[in-house]
Amino acid sequence: MSNFTFLQELLNTVADQSRSLLPRSLFGEDPEQGLQALVQALMSGRGEASGVALAHQLLRHYQLLEPELRLTFFRYIAEALKPDPDVIAAAAQAYVTAREPNNLDRLQKSVASPTQEFFRRLNMAPGGTAEIVRMREDLLGFISANPELQELRWIDSDLEHLLQSWFNRGFLVLRRIDWHTPATILDKIMAYEAVHKIDGWDDLRRRLDPGDRRCYAFFHPSLVDEPLIFVQVALMDQPASDIASVLEKQTQPAEQSKPPATAVFYSISNCQKGLKGISFGNFLIKQVVEELSRECPSLRTFVTLSPAPGFAAWLDGIAKSDGGATLDDRSRATVAAVRAGDWIADDAAITALAPSMQALAAMYFFNEKNKRGRPIDPVARFHLGNGARLERINWPADLSSRGLGQAHGLMVNYLYVFNDIEKNHEAYANDGTVAASRAVRALLKAKPRNRAEPNTDPPLAGIAQESPDEQSKRPEKASNIAKSE
Repeated sequence: MSNFTFLQELLNTVADQSRSLLPRSLFGEDPEQGLQALVQALMSGRGEASGVALAHQLLRHYQLLEPELRLTFFRYIAEALKPDPDVIAAAAQAYVTAREPNNLDRLQKSVASPTQEFFRRLNMAPGGTAEIVRMREDLLGFISANPELQELRWIDSDLEHLLQSWFNRGFLVLRRIDWHTPATILDKIMAYEAVHKIDGWDDLRRRLDPGDRRCYAFFHPSLVDEPLIFVQVALMDQPASDIASVLEKQTQPAEQSKPPATAVFYSISNCQKGLKGISFGNFLIKQVVEELSRECPSLRTFVTLSPAPGFAAWLDGIAKSDGGATLDDRSRATVAAVRAGDWIADDAAITALAPSMQALAAMYFFNEKNKRGRPIDPVARFHLGNGARLERINWPADLSSRGLGQAHGLMVNYLYVFNDIEKNHEAYANDGTVAASRAVRALLKAKPRNRAEPNTDPPLAGIAQESPDEQSKRPEKASNIAKSE
């Protein structure tokens, strides 16, 4: 029996036995009637043992509620658990009158959120952390369905603040997932894969078992056998420009293969909806790079093969209205042809459309911004914010139904160059600057070619080929990737 399992059973025993210390009225069969009393009792400051029992019973009651009553529960705690404005005003006036340490302490305590304290106490229950994560998943659903209920956002703000602390990087454990990992975890990897669907156990084995495939996941001690986020990696001789070459690649026996030079991160999936807004991906990529660098010293290039989930919607918007962009007739014709879908099995059409599609994608990544002045594409925001460089735009690269639906087949390579990570991160954070290769930047000025013209695009800068000068500047240790924090 693991130490964690033993501790869980011990806490369950404490919770059950502590029920005898509490009034029987708190443990009614009707969860709707009992929840309010349990919330009040939990916040009353009883002893620790009875607090464990109360938290345990409250979570049991919550699990029995129908969705509409769960919404009522959240609205109740939003009303019942909020700072007293009169107490805050008195404490603030006292501090203004006399700026003494005790008055400052009084003011800080007056504005402290009772909701945060409620969830801290609720977390005393056995398995409380996992249940609170599930509660937040419910809460996020209610917020989406009821945007007018501002009080739900207040609760979520408090809860997200707590979860940021509880799921601090120092508590996370990196584990490699392979074909010998327990089936309960492998089953969840298949269920949680959010980028490229895993079609059963044979497909999973092709992604985990070969010597040139890796998968790593973060776990938290309070969520046993529940991955938080995982990344799939292909070890290759050069960067991949399409997902089929990764998912369908036939690996060669180790003795016939030269050491891999490139690690391609082709799928990153968050697993727990209740942890939305809690960032793990940047830490995961950095630690996996360090792990791979120790294991495979031959690796020199670390690059993603990433989706562009907002590209199709943006392109469709251009088809209906210009979307603020100035397009020439050929680009408009490209948009119409791509949306029609006739190009998929037509190699000549693909050759003709590719330059315009890449130029349109460059406009999407460089020019289209959200309210904060950042790219509208969420995957771009993630990698650029971590200091990566937009290295290559690939079209067509993903002909799956998902890839066509999200991005009309477009995929992107983001390159992590260790010497540039900190500089790229700072430029993006301060000014929203999109770090990109010269080849990608040239696409903004590119004029669509007709199919008769030769392809004179420059080679991939910094991915497939590095100049001797660039190689000499590259640090030997991949741990420099951590500088992007």
